Amino acid sequence: MPPRPTLPLYLAAAYTLLVIYASIHPFSGWRDSGAPVSDFLFAAWPRYWTVFDLITNMLAYLPLGFIWVPALQQKHGRFLAALMAATLCACLSLSLETLQNFLPSRVPSNVDLATNSLGGLFGALAGARWGAALVDGGRLHTLRTRLVGDGAMADAGLVLLVLWLLTQLNPAILLFGNGDLRSLLVLLGVPAPLPYTAASFSWVEAGVVASNTLAIGLLAGCLLRSARRTLAAVLFALALVVKSFSLMLFMNAPSGFSWATPGCTTGLIVGGLLWLGASFLPGVARQALAAVSLLLATALVNLAPENPYLAAMLQVWQQGHFLNFHGLTRLASALWPFLALPWLILHRQRTKALN
Repeated sequence: MPPRPTLPLYLAAAYTLLVIYASIHPFSGWRDSGAPVSDFLFAAWPRYWTVFDLITNMLAYLPLGFIWVPALQQKHGRFLAALMAATLCACLSLSLETLQNFLPSRVPSNVDLATNSLGGLFGALAGARWGAALVDGGRLHTLRTRLVGDGAMADAGLVLLVLWLLTQLNPAILLFGNGDLRSLLVLLGVPAPLPYTAASFSWVEAGVVASNTLAIGLLAGCLLRSARRTLAAVLFALALVVKSFSLMLFMNAPSGFSWATPGCTTGLIVGGLLWLGASFLPGVARQALAAVSLLLATALVNLAPENPYLAAMLQVWQQGHFLNFHGLTRLASALWPFLALPWLILHRQRTKALN
């Protein structure tokens, strides 16, 4: 009997954690105001609200309700899974809104609770209708089995690639530049990174992009069973589209190609050529090179000097409703290399054992 697919469960758990993080970010200033924590449930309709707020709150929970249905239906059946998913979304939103009573930067709202719950319900209904494509026998499950195979390692690898694409939605992060812990290092008393000059920054930027391009391309190749180069190239193209979209949407950039600096362009070309050459290496060698490239890329990100031009842009950046979303993408970006490296090590051990 083949093992049950775990990808829906992994995706549901990952998205739930992201929702929790976004809802109680920035995790500071906890205090008890003394007011009953349930007062927000009976508050009047807020004076200031927008249709954008309502739609955003619904859309945030719609994928949550959708993905929990295929995660639960293998054990509980489709209709009970949809009911459980909708209930889970409502309970999660209620818990998080209640917690916001203790955060001075957050305001609990019964409107947010209602729209979140409604989004979760719509998502659960959609999951009951179309979510089966993700599980055993579904079209998407059949496709992913053909491309990456079955098993927990393949599921974890797909989740890593989805998280990597998510990190490209933060315009304040250097292209492919995940693993930035400089703010934490400063708090620990570690000396500041390299001093800024235009020439040095361009070279470091090129190194960051090149080493990350090599690492991501090889990681995707380790995961994929067929069409490795074609699908990895598609992944890079999709990441650049996401980056361009984030710059135009969040920074009001006149062109989404403002990421295409000389350093980034050089890094993409060099990294792409290195990846194409390395893609012909044996599997174990590709995994080892991917891990080394990932370590190099993370080190370069933390050595890179602050770009004063980007800092000036960020000072006038109006994050608005997306403040918590950008905090979430920054967290995912900081943690991503430290999640990908163990996956590469475990995958390498599994490959050696099979050989």
